[in-house]
Amino acid sequence: MGFSFRDKMAPSTPLLTVRGSEGLYMVNGPPHFTESTLFPRESGKNCKVYTFSKDGTLFAWGNGEKINIINVTNKGLLHSFDLPKAICLEFSPKNTVLATWQPYTTSKDGTAGVPNLQLYDVKTGTCLKSFIQKKMQNWCPSWSEDETVCARNVNNEVHFFENDNFNTIANKLHLQKINDFVLSPGPQPYKVAVYVPGSKGAPSFVRLYQYPKFDGPHAALANKSFFKADKVTMLWNKKATAVLVIASTEVDKTGASYYGEQTLHYIAANGESAVVQLPKNGPIYDVVWNSSSTEFCAVYGFMPAKATIFNLKCDPVFDFGTGPRNAAFYSPHGHILVLAGFGNLRGQMEVWDVKNYKLISKPVASDSTYFAWCPDGEHILTATCAPRLRVNNGYKIWHYTGSVLHKHDMPSNAELWQVSWQPFLDGIFPAKAITYQAVPSDVPSEEPKAATAYRPPALRNKPITNSKLHEEEPPQNMKPQAGNDKPLSKTALKNQRKHEAKKAAKQEARNEKSPDWAPTPAPQSTPRSTLSQSTSGDPEVDKKIKNLKKKLKAIEQLKEQAAAGKQLEKNQLEKIQKEKALLQELEDLELGI
Repeated sequence: MGFSFRDKMAPSTPLLTVRGSEGLYMVNGPPHFTESTLFPRESGKNCKVYTFSKDGTLFAWGNGEKINIINVTNKGLLHSFDLPKAICLEFSPKNTVLATWQPYTTSKDGTAGVPNLQLYDVKTGTCLKSFIQKKMQNWCPSWSEDETVCARNVNNEVHFFENDNFNTIANKLHLQKINDFVLSPGPQPYKVAVYVPGSKGAPSFVRLYQYPKFDGPHAALANKSFFKADKVTMLWNKKATAVLVIASTEVDKTGASYYGEQTLHYIAANGESAVVQLPKNGPIYDVVWNSSSTEFCAVYGFMPAKATIFNLKCDPVFDFGTGPRNAAFYSPHGHILVLAGFGNLRGQMEVWDVKNYKLISKPVASDSTYFAWCPDGEHILTATCAPRLRVNNGYKIWHYTGSVLHKHDMPSNAELWQVSWQPFLDGIFPAKAITYQAVPSDVPSEEPKAATAYRPPALRNKPITNSKLHEEEPPQNMKPQAGNDKPLSKTALKNQRKHEAKKAAKQEARNEKSPDWAPTPAPQSTPRSTLSQSTSGDPEVDKKIKNLKKKLKAIEQLKEQAAAGKQLEKNQLEKIQKEKALLQELEDLELGI
């Protein structure tokens, strides 16, 4: 009796849903990975769409003729709607409403088309309301978590409905031209972030309001305006205390980037706002909030990209250095962070323990077009789907320690269109202690073949010189150390490591040679610019020495300007502060010759 009771209490493993040219079916999650009998396979190529409810108990799909809803727990068919053209489905947060959307069409004689956005009552199957919704983007109404408020953007204003009564507009938020809005997650009071694009020389702005206080000049909780924005992405944190705004322009006027220009802004519900200072220029690839709502991670900068965790003061807390990455994914419990390079990158993933800032594993998921954490916080799904890639379609289930637990490759003539986990509500799966030991697996690990760089015929029999295109930056903790006001700068940290390594190497050499051997260090008083041109025989080292001398010369000039009474910029003062570290690095390089 005790066993069956405990068995009922333990959550089942999330299912996987697979949709492709071989049909729609479900697979049992770890550890079995067998096809689930819960859902009879829907074969054929006509399945255009499926969705789970937020708690994973209801499943709806379209087979090209009907939209069906089943209850996942008892396999019962709840409803079937004749909607052969529907291509978008979504359940409301408490499973009260199923929203469906099909492309909007007008008749040949120019008369208005019929409403194409339907809201169905999940209990009774009746259509509660139909709307005309021309654009597929943001087609679905937004609900608050308890469904007391539902909102949609209509003709540049936001219409609010209450308690799923769609016949009465309870409130309207009207500004000159609302392009986009996002309702805050979590319980009441609800907040809404709205974006109004700039026009005729006026800046774009994002404003935060508390529902339903929209009127009056001081109604907004916060306001942030910016000139460089053709589109924005607004991201609320889970506790609804702040919004991150990625503002992007389609074109970079400086010509520095193909991606246009992006800036990252922080807006708090208490009215505070800031521009998040990103230390490396280039695109912003991804920004994600931790579920704790106290920190966020940004991946940014020209390749190799940087990744940094910031706190709510927008100060950097931890810098992951540089690497081939363009995406970040926090685990559902927020204790593990995956940095990954997908799309045009090779699929390298870095799995980090966020509390201790320790690297857990570094698996490679080549050609991945999709990544998702399992709701249990232990497993990861990566997939290669069509139409993004039409070859080597399939999916893999990983443990975060880097082991592949299951691998499914599609036959060469078949395509995989979509695969995803069954969702579960937060708190169903408890957070577990992090393990660093790779979990055992029956799936043989495939080490991706290391691509060797092209070498012209003339160099093929000669030794390879290790020249790096970019100087990689190592990870570093940005939190102030105890008894030390400022964290070590990147260069200082790098130099400290180099210095220690050189010291150890010199000590070894000393032990091997006669005990009285000692190198004579260059006297400290000698100005670096007068040092003889040293050559190491290694063009890389010579290049570094030359660059260091160049930087030191520039610092000398800045010091002279300061002595002459010139007001220096902040970045110039920072350069002067780096002099000691640069001298040390130069000394290390020359001693190593």
